[in-house]
Amino acid sequence: MFGVSPEKEQALADRMATLGIRDEDIVEKLIRSGGHGGQNVNKVATCVYLKHLPTGTEVKCQQERLQSLNRFLARRILTDKIEAAVLGKESEEERRIAKIRRQKRKRSKRAKEKVLADKRHVSEIKKGRSFKPGPLDE
Repeated sequence: MFGVSPEKEQALADRMATLGIRDEDIVEKLIRSGGHGGQNVNKVATCVYLKHLPTGTEVKCQQERLQSLNRFLARRILTDKIEAAVLGKESEEERRIAKIRRQKRKRSKRAKEKVLADKRHVSEIKKGRSFKPGPLDE
C-alpha cells in the first residue's frame, strides 16, 4: 500500500551495516500515538520507540499514521544520530551545515571588489549593445 520501497529499505540496511548497527542491538517498542489520525491512531500502536543499546541513543517516531513507515523513519533517524556521533565533523549533516555557514559568510573586501568589477564589465558590454539613433543617424 503506502510502505517503503525495497530500494530505500536496502539502502538503510546498508548504511546501518557500514556503521555497525545490528538489529540485535536495537530495542523496539510500539506505543499508541496521540494527536491527529483519528480512530486509526487511537486503536493501533503506530508510534515506534527505538533504543540502540551500545550507544544508548533513543528515538521516538510518530510522524505518520502507518506503523511500517514510522519503523523505517525511526531507524533512519537513529542511523543519522549514530552517524553524527561516530563520524562527527565528517557526517553528512555536519557537512550540510558547514556548507550553509560558508554560503552565509560575509564576503571579503577583495571578493566584493571582484564581483563589482565583473558587474561593471557586464554593464559596459550591455551598454554597447543598445543603439539609439540620434539626430545625425537619420
